Amino acid sequence: MLAGALLALALTAGPADQPPLPTVPQSAEIQLKVQRDGSLSVVEAISVPGGVTMDRRIALRAAAPHHRDRVYGIRDVVLEGRGTASVDEDAFTVHLPSGTSIVRYTVDGAVAGDRVTWELAGGWNTELKFLRASFAAPEIPTAVDCLAGPPDSDFRCGAAQIDHAGLTRFSQQNLAAGDRMTATVELPAGTVPANEVLVPSKTIAGAFVLTAPVGWAWAALAALLLTLTALVLLARRRHFHVKVPRPGGSFHVKATGEFASPEGVLPGHTGVLLHGRPGAADLAATVLDLAVRNYLWVSAEDGGWRLARRNPPDEHLTVFERAVYAAVVPDEPVTLAELRERHVTVGPAELYADAVRRGWLAPRPRRLGRAGVRIVCYGVFLTVLLALTVGYAQLGVVVVLAGAATVATSAALPARRRAGADVARRLRGVGEMLASVKAKDLDKPQREQVFSRGLPYALALGELAPWVAAFDGLEHPPPIYWHAGDGTPDQAGAFATALAGTFAATRRGRLLDDVGRDTRSHQPAETQTTAPPS
Repeated sequence: MLAGALLALALTAGPADQPPLPTVPQSAEIQLKVQRDGSLSVVEAISVPGGVTMDRRIALRAAAPHHRDRVYGIRDVVLEGRGTASVDEDAFTVHLPSGTSIVRYTVDGAVAGDRVTWELAGGWNTELKFLRASFAAPEIPTAVDCLAGPPDSDFRCGAAQIDHAGLTRFSQQNLAAGDRMTATVELPAGTVPANEVLVPSKTIAGAFVLTAPVGWAWAALAALLLTLTALVLLARRRHFHVKVPRPGGSFHVKATGEFASPEGVLPGHTGVLLHGRPGAADLAATVLDLAVRNYLWVSAEDGGWRLARRNPPDEHLTVFERAVYAAVVPDEPVTLAELRERHVTVGPAELYADAVRRGWLAPRPRRLGRAGVRIVCYGVFLTVLLALTVGYAQLGVVVVLAGAATVATSAALPARRRAGADVARRLRGVGEMLASVKAKDLDKPQREQVFSRGLPYALALGELAPWVAAFDGLEHPPPIYWHAGDGTPDQAGAFATALAGTFAATRRGRLLDDVGRDTRSHQPAETQTTAPPS
């Protein structure tokens, strides 16, 4: 109780109000008092001998762990006596001529947790013969520490203790110019609120330190990524995972024996409509369709199947089909083995363009992708700029990732419109009917046309085996008018399988943008095949 009373008396008497004056030239008497709001009141009395000036510079930014700096604030500066005292953004500066002067100021940011830390001496341009200090707080400290000497040393102060009145006292002799004396006092938990201020250090590593604004930016990016992912998954589920209906009229056979696909869809459109991208089977189905429609001629020789031009391309071919025609048989007849060695490639640009013209696909969201690329570039620039200036460089990284997410979203979003989704559903229905067809229910004059016309679709939709089996099992299988000799459905199926394997084996089933482009194309609403020439 006596110690508490003495501490209360000391606080009310105000050790920081009027410190004892130094009795030794070139020495200092310092009194510190931590307030209940966490601020630290400091009063320094400094004796400067005649003919000498003393200057001190206290840096307000000190290195802390993890690429951070601890920032102090000094305010309410009052100088009693001769000299000057000033505070700027980086330092607190004192200039004192000969005589005794008193400097009063308040420090913010000295309390970290339950510890109060302040540099009693440091930054002086001359030696301090003697320094003595006292520290008062609302509660008696539980521990005290003090270091004196060069900035990187760990030498203990001459004296650092808590006296019978509850005041903490420090003293040190002969501090060289530039030496520091740092006092740390630990108070009971909750005595005063912590007010330590930590900021990223002014280094490249410090520029990438995680701070509150950066944390909010990462949270916003995470929310953006989750939103974009959900939108892409929902859109792809809606457009590419279509249900297989059982509609009537997915394809029909006219009285003349002609086969009509839904909305005039071509075999090459299958991958684009159902999977969002063309594949090897679509290229093979297009070549097979050109043969079925009498533009190419197929023959079987000792060296394998051979393709040759039969009729020149006309207005019934799309630009994509013209490109396939020119790439597969540019001039002389060619075998499948030669096709495999030539690595035939055909660009998908016109295939997509044709689907867009038909209203099945929306134009690709290139603007979104280009905007994402620009955002990435801005983010890189912002990262470098922030790293070299004010810090918070992770904000630039967040912008880069946001731009990359935009580019990825642009690439992942399906472009299929409602009309395209409807055609895709009907195309799935075609696949189901091709797999379950009963060839014997067709009139004999129709079987030849229906089998050949449906063969490319069966290949593209993965229903080649049941389609071939249905017609090859007839008592009188239909002849193959586009194949030399007495071709059978089984031989046609074998050719289709070999054709698909040719493009898949060369790993060139992908349709690449490296063929000549023709801007004119026309396709009737229904794809038709004329009777074979007599």
